[in-house]
Amino acid sequence: MTVAFTDLLGQTLTEVIVHDDEIIFETEAGNRYKQLHQQDCCESVWVEDVCGDTKDLLGRPVLVAEESTECDEGASDSGTWTFYRLATSKGWVTIRWCGQSNGYYSESVGFIEC
Repeated sequence: MTVAFTDLLGQTLTEVIVHDDEIIFETEAGNRYKQLHQQDCCESVWVEDVCGDTKDLLGRPVLVAEESTECDEGASDSGTWTFYRLATSKGWVTIRWCGQSNGYYSESVGFIEC
């Protein structure tokens, strides 16, 4: 089920697992979320970078969960940078996703509860 990234606000994370094509968030309440992109033809979306220590997100309530996007001017046809910022009282983490396509397909990142 698709949910909003801001649904992490107030929740306490117990684990954050980063892969090239998805990130898994597990909470103290037993909720499990995935951040991912459903790949299609003529496009590619991946985790480009994680800035900060994901361990700083564990064991304390999430105080900030925000998303922003920017155009990737260097992309050949179409490109999108999507930034996810998370913070607890221990620190900040910024997750940067990169999406490129021929302009017809989506470059968005989904957030689902599983």
